[in-house]
Amino acid sequence: MFDQLTALGWGVVTFAITIGVGTVVLTRFGNAVASCGSGYTFNATANTCYNASGLPANTSTPTGGWTTTNYLNTQLGTTGLAGWAPAIIAFAVGMLFLGTFIIGKGRSRSY
Repeated sequence: MFDQLTALGWGVVTFAITIGVGTVVLTRFGNAVASCGSGYTFNATANTCYNASGLPANTSTPTGGWTTTNYLNTQLGTTGLAGWAPAIIAFAVGMLFLGTFIIGKGRSRSY
């Protein structure tokens, strides 16, 4: 059973690394393709477009590729795929334990 738990652990680590790298790549790509209206510049820290005066009241949302990559980043993060990770782990460990008990019941014991 511990061999299966080790394989499950490696799978969870790979899953987490994939989500982490995907989040970083999508964030960087989204910041690179963000487009603002005329007279506005993109601020990657606040994820908004500021006008020339730089006042927070004069902001707008970036358009173009940023909107799509921001949505994908949200779906990859805690509100999307990563949010399912605890349920997947609990289900896999539960199936391992159930499988062990079911297999153990089917064995014949000779004394």
